[in-house]
Amino acid sequence: MNKVILIGRLTKDPEMRATTSGVNTTTFTVAVNRAFTNQNGGRDADFINCVAWRRQAENIAKYCTKGTQVAVEGRIQTRSYDAPDGNKRYVTEVVADNVTFLSSKGAGASASASFAADAYQPDVQDMPMDIETSDISEDPFKDFGNEVALSDDDLPF
Repeated sequence: MNKVILIGRLTKDPEMRATTSGVNTTTFTVAVNRAFTNQNGGRDADFINCVAWRRQAENIAKYCTKGTQVAVEGRIQTRSYDAPDGNKRYVTEVVADNVTFLSSKGAGASASASFAADAYQPDVQDMPMDIETSDISEDPFKDFGNEVALSDDDLPF
């Protein structure tokens, strides 16, 4: 299984390009803090290169800037190419399947937005607002029936 989940901030504005066949692609780098502190008591970060394709690439380029906090779900991919100087270069990057915008730089707890390829985003205005709730000040299981007695031999663990 090849699955990656990252939460971090963009280190610079995303860069969108189009392939020769017209497919949009956006590259961006996410700074992810490490879970432990270094010898000085601070936290180091890893800088992870990511790439998104098509509609998702357009959304990232349109709505994200340097400092935007994102959650990236995807997979690790390696590839190689021949550089102009004739040397072979190797690249390891995360191919983003889903990117959730958590907040912009300096924004507190702002609303998040998730943009997966062709993801359904429900319109809040279309949702019913008169959802009935029940009072749970009473035991909701009071009319459930008699108590069931179990012995340790009846349990599967």
